[in-house]
Amino acid sequence: MKTAPVWSDSNKRTINFILANDLATIVWIANLASLELHPSLALAADLETPTMIVFDLDPGPPADIVQCAQVGLWVRAIFDHFGLQSFPKTSGSKGMQIYVPLNTKTSYDETKSFAHAIARLLEQDHPELVVSDMKKAVRSNKVFVDWSQNDRHKTTIAVYSLRARERPTVSAPITWDEVEQTLKKKDGQRLVFEAGDVLKRVEKIGDLHEPLLTLKTEAATTRWIGRSTGEKLRPRSPRRKSASRLPRKLNRDRTPRKAQLRQKKRRKV
Repeated sequence: MKTAPVWSDSNKRTINFILANDLATIVWIANLASLELHPSLALAADLETPTMIVFDLDPGPPADIVQCAQVGLWVRAIFDHFGLQSFPKTSGSKGMQIYVPLNTKTSYDETKSFAHAIARLLEQDHPELVVSDMKKAVRSNKVFVDWSQNDRHKTTIAVYSLRARERPTVSAPITWDEVEQTLKKKDGQRLVFEAGDVLKRVEKIGDLHEPLLTLKTEAATTRWIGRSTGEKLRPRSPRRKSASRLPRKLNRDRTPRKAQLRQKKRRKV
């Protein structure tokens, strides 16, 4: 079994993490009843470079996955504006995650600050439903857009991972059409999948999250991500014309009285 040595600041030692890259290793993990798998956003070959950005949408009761669907569509709209693809999946519990593939050279400092800016922008535009503050006291009936998952020390539930619940629910990849229909029908059960359901879905429609392994974001876009703030994410509004660029008829009334008199004298001459 292959492992990757990773230094742990909290434990002050190196921990050998398992690389679950083959069927035999996954079967071994399952045999230990390790149902929930929470991988890093980086690969073992380069632990400081996240391969994607993730937004963990966590509803505060009585909000549920239907409200997450609405917030997820707002997240998609932002990335559509910049020509970047995003991919949704259920958490297998009560929420949803949105992934944006990068697969290029970047850093957690860049992706985390960018994700935080997105969360603050959504909160500013939709304060009735979105919160970016991590305090649980402010999450009631709102969706917390968890930007903090974009960190070297954080992990997110893996796609296709079972959840340790009474029902064998799965963190399953879904289509944006399914997200839209869930919001339209106000039916969160549309996005609840058990183990058998997911196996049938893969046989029928394939692996919806496979593109996350190969889609690349251009280096220029990655640099832009590192510089972005909430204000830069908005489409620019048309600039107002300055007084000096206004037509002469509109500017004439603003001309000082003495200058107007001089102009009249010149006309008489």
